[in-house]
Amino acid sequence: MQKITITLPEIKLVGITTRTNLASEMNLATAKIAATVQKYFHGGLYEKINTRKKAGVTYCVYTDYESDFTGSYTYFIGEEVDSFDGLPEGFETLIIPVQNYAKFTTDSGPMPAVCIGAWQKIWTMTSAEFGNERAYIADYEVYDERALDHQNVVLDIYVGLRS
Repeated sequence: MQKITITLPEIKLVGITTRTNLASEMNLATAKIAATVQKYFHGGLYEKINTRKKAGVTYCVYTDYESDFTGSYTYFIGEEVDSFDGLPEGFETLIIPVQNYAKFTTDSGPMPAVCIGAWQKIWTMTSAEFGNERAYIADYEVYDERALDHQNVVLDIYVGLRS
């Protein structure tokens, strides 16, 4: 997994959310993220988002942290938009503020193993390895054309850092 440090501008997103935590996600009976992802893709919800900036590029965001990665957080799945005009019913907005990130690019592998494996490594990293302390404002994964083949997914994971 490759890592660089980067500062990104504000990002406006439209999508759907669920509230969950790490303990719930480790148990198939209580996990909510997979069901939210299925609802989003199988329901074709992405097609209802107006003013999409890059159609087909999906953001999966972890935000509104209760504490750190072990506490409750909001999981958001959606796409970047130019504006929030014409917000479809049942959708939510999210603005990720300007932030510094440790950007990780995964090696190619099958989903969801490539994503889970990357986060397992990230959870064990120290502030020194990140280059600063985690901010716990917004962390996210970007699924673009490199994620179309579910057996050979490459994704970027952005972990927000304190300024």
